[in-house]
Amino acid sequence: MLPIIFVMPILQLVILSNAATFEVKNIKFGYIDNDHTSTSRALIEKFKASTYFNVLTDFPSERLASSEMLNGKIDVVLEIPHYFERELQKEKHNSLGVTVNAIDGAAAGVENVYITQIIQRFNKNLKVDLLQVSDAQIQPVTIESIPLFWYNQTLNYKTFMVPGILVLLVTMITLFLSGMNIVREKEIGTLEQINVTPIKKSQFIIGKLFPFWVIGMGLLTVGLILARLIFNVPMVGSLALMYFYTSIYILVVLGIGLFISNFTDTQQQAMFISWFFVVIFILMSGLFTPIESMPKWAQIVTEFNPVKYFVEVMRMVMLKGSGFNDILPQLLKTALYAFIMNGLAVWSYKKIN
Repeated sequence: MLPIIFVMPILQLVILSNAATFEVKNIKFGYIDNDHTSTSRALIEKFKASTYFNVLTDFPSERLASSEMLNGKIDVVLEIPHYFERELQKEKHNSLGVTVNAIDGAAAGVENVYITQIIQRFNKNLKVDLLQVSDAQIQPVTIESIPLFWYNQTLNYKTFMVPGILVLLVTMITLFLSGMNIVREKEIGTLEQINVTPIKKSQFIIGKLFPFWVIGMGLLTVGLILARLIFNVPMVGSLALMYFYTSIYILVVLGIGLFISNFTDTQQQAMFISWFFVVIFILMSGLFTPIESMPKWAQIVTEFNPVKYFVEVMRMVMLKGSGFNDILPQLLKTALYAFIMNGLAVWSYKKIN
């Protein structure tokens, strides 16, 4: 228990203090430049110079930009219209199209503020430049940005959080129950009696873990019902796809719980260790804070976090309406994780044949 009491809190403090941040940075930015003038290029350079935006690429069409946003590769798309520079010089007014991925309403609001500030500063500098090159009275030049929030038009924070809370609910309950169940058998002395029976190791493990798999699926059902009835969270995608992915994800959690139970002797130990991993998994999953805002090393660590993939899939399917091909990368990684964790759990379980 000494490592649990002293080492784990230190690790949690060091890791989570650096990784769990509410600052929105490294915003994936793309643009559609239909004007291709010095003014449009100067505006894009303003975004490239910002520390908050990661300008990835320009798109030749709105359709391609929409596809990249659907796949989660772009957070913000700026569309500069045709004759942008000419209209500014002639009409002293023009509009920009800004599309923001608003699944995370709080982050989308902050991103919109960043965009507005950059455009306002560019607008102010543009006024000064026009006044300097002309002797005539120049009317103030105004640029209006028109944001379009996708997937969460009202920027409702509950729309972003409820799918994540479902992930939290399914993960914590199934992990704690599976982790403490076999340990309970150790404490009351019945595990030794089971070990000397003719029952096979695989039969014993399936019999122990299958009820919790059913409980996890039941928790998801209850959570989806409450999310719809109470919070009115949209469910754009396929329910069957959500259940299919969840059925594989629960195998990961059950494998972790069984693996923990094999190395603990009391329920208190199992609870401490399970809680340690749950805290790190949840806070580094993108549930509360954007993964893109974490340090680079923390982003690499999250690739081994199964909760991250469950959070992504739930939000993609529920809010974006993503299909099987869209979640295939997360599905394959989760299936591999389930195979490894359950393999380790079965291998580490000792049974007297």
